[in-house]
Amino acid sequence: MSRVLVTGGAGFIGSQVCAALVAEGHQVLAFDALHPAAHRSPRVAPVPGAALRIGDVRDATAVRAALRSIDVVVHQAAMVGMGVDLADLPEYTGCNDLGTAVLLAEMARAGVARLLLASSMVVYGEGAYTCAGHGTVRPEPRAAADLAAGRFEPTCPGCQRPLVPGLVDEDARLEPRSVYAATKLSQEHLSAAWARQCGGAVVALRYHNVYGPGMPRDTPYSGVAAIFRSALAAGRPPQVFEDGGQRRDFVHVLDVARANVAALDATGVPGFWAYNIASGAPTTIGELAAALATAFGGPVPVVTGEFRAGDVRHIVASPRRAVAELGFRAGVDLASGLAEFADAPLRP
Repeated sequence: MSRVLVTGGAGFIGSQVCAALVAEGHQVLAFDALHPAAHRSPRVAPVPGAALRIGDVRDATAVRAALRSIDVVVHQAAMVGMGVDLADLPEYTGCNDLGTAVLLAEMARAGVARLLLASSMVVYGEGAYTCAGHGTVRPEPRAAADLAAGRFEPTCPGCQRPLVPGLVDEDARLEPRSVYAATKLSQEHLSAAWARQCGGAVVALRYHNVYGPGMPRDTPYSGVAAIFRSALAAGRPPQVFEDGGQRRDFVHVLDVARANVAALDATGVPGFWAYNIASGAPTTIGELAAALATAFGGPVPVVTGEFRAGDVRHIVASPRRAVAELGFRAGVDLASGLAEFADAPLRP
């Protein structure tokens, strides 16, 4: 049994992580600032069996107090999603990067040398691609003019031929293409530097598109599944950007919680280790919208052709390393997960 501090422990993913850790017999303290991007209401019900302390990871005094008698930290606290616009940049870097730096400094002070980091697939940028003529290639960021003209698929930088998307593994080059993605990669770099300097152990779980009960509703800081679900609940058709052909991997929040439990023991090995946490079953955004609308009972999604700067076309990762080294394999298939999600409550 470990004494675990879960930052962001009152949030969508963090609360499920807390519940899973409690079920395994760990002593859990949830630490959460109740940031308005994730919590519209300041009232939150504690996870049964876990203590809850309100505090901000940017507050060194509060973090220092929370770390007393802790064996391992599970760092879930972060601003997520694409946000509204670049006016969000200071808050993203403050919450995600400064908050992580304060946490790591206080962990070093307290002698807590084990960290489980909630990272994200966004650190990769675009996924893996091959060209018939040039083999494995890395496409350039898509031009706004191409997107406006409906040319959504990236092309080979050498010959402009169409590319075939594949699976990205943990050793792929990291090339974040949004503010949020840049802050998640910074979290990884900060924690890796911390591990080298203090002999600590970091396991970074690169979550793919997490969905499930308790997602925040009607907010630009939530995932696409919650945005679609919120629209359906309001009687509006889901608005599908581009042509709906973007490939993603959707993984249920209960599987993500299980992955954290599986990874907890791996934090005993010094160094920095990263794992994709994904279902291994790619789905297009259009397919997700259609399946969710069907499960909800309509209305039918609308493909808008709109696009967002910083979005990537395809990002699907291999889950093999997590299976082999953590013994983690996702267990909730998308069809049954969406059938449940269609009726599940969202976070107000």
